[in-house]
Amino acid sequence: MRRREFLGLVGGATAAWPIAGRAQQPGRQHRIAFVHSGIPADQLTETTGPFWVRRFYETLRGLGDTEGSNLVVERYSAEGRSERFAALAAEVVSRNPDVIVSNLNSLVKTFIVATTTIPIVAITGDLIAAGLLTSLAHPGGNLTGVSIDAGIEIVAKRLQILKEAMPQAAKVAYLLSNAWDDKMGSSYREAGQRLGIGLAGNFLPEVDEAQLRRSFAEMAQQQFDAALVDEGGSFLAHRALIAELAEKYRLPVIYPYRDYVDLGGLMTYAPDLGELAQRLANDVHQILGGTKPGDIPFYQPTKFLLIVNLKAAKALGLDLPSTLIARADEVFE
Repeated sequence: MRRREFLGLVGGATAAWPIAGRAQQPGRQHRIAFVHSGIPADQLTETTGPFWVRRFYETLRGLGDTEGSNLVVERYSAEGRSERFAALAAEVVSRNPDVIVSNLNSLVKTFIVATTTIPIVAITGDLIAAGLLTSLAHPGGNLTGVSIDAGIEIVAKRLQILKEAMPQAAKVAYLLSNAWDDKMGSSYREAGQRLGIGLAGNFLPEVDEAQLRRSFAEMAQQQFDAALVDEGGSFLAHRALIAELAEKYRLPVIYPYRDYVDLGGLMTYAPDLGELAQRLANDVHQILGGTKPGDIPFYQPTKFLLIVNLKAAKALGLDLPSTLIARADEVFE
């Protein structure tokens, strides 16, 4: 499998956080705008954020960029509402931070349109396919970061793992926060067909508690054998509820990030988000030290992790094959 990088909030509350940097003058403070498409602003912290957000802050501290010391961080969230992207981008750019940290191709595109001078460090999908870059090695301009998109390869791998976990699985739902186009949908369905799986896209235009509860009830009613969740930040913001609903309806789900498994989800196959977060923090650190973002290559990970939660499997009445458990990089007992 070709290994590429993955990956997934506007107009929310803002908060300040300081960060210290290498070779910076005493008393000098830099300002970072941390903007996420789906995770609430008050969860973009070292103590309350998803795994990659926490690791991002930890890495910055290790580099000498310390909140409350030489760095101020303003946090924003679009809370899963794409119609708020433009207003949020305008607000953030008007405050002229030293660096903008963001996610999601469409939100990053909004920032690229809004500013050509403020450095942007992003965790994104495939920017070349989206027409936002022509080279990951030499991005140029004011954008750099890491990509979390592995395209059809990662979906095919997750379906393969589901089939290994549940050989009888024949009907699988794919929860999507962005509608797939005809070509992408066909590719995903073909990957399923090769495994004897009928894959059905379930697009949620608005990802909130009410919609998630309805979707899981409908999947149970339609007797899906299992489900996948896409990389969207809107789903990640509701990770605890999704893991809870999967257990309630006894629906095995394979997730795009370890955060779901940390909160009781069954399993994930994903790039090492700890590594991606460290790269993201290093990019910010370099830029605060004077490096131009366009001179920093976009990072593509090569390490993917299979993490399995045996407690969740037991709750679902699922007896996972010993070969799958033995192959896992991490197992929650």
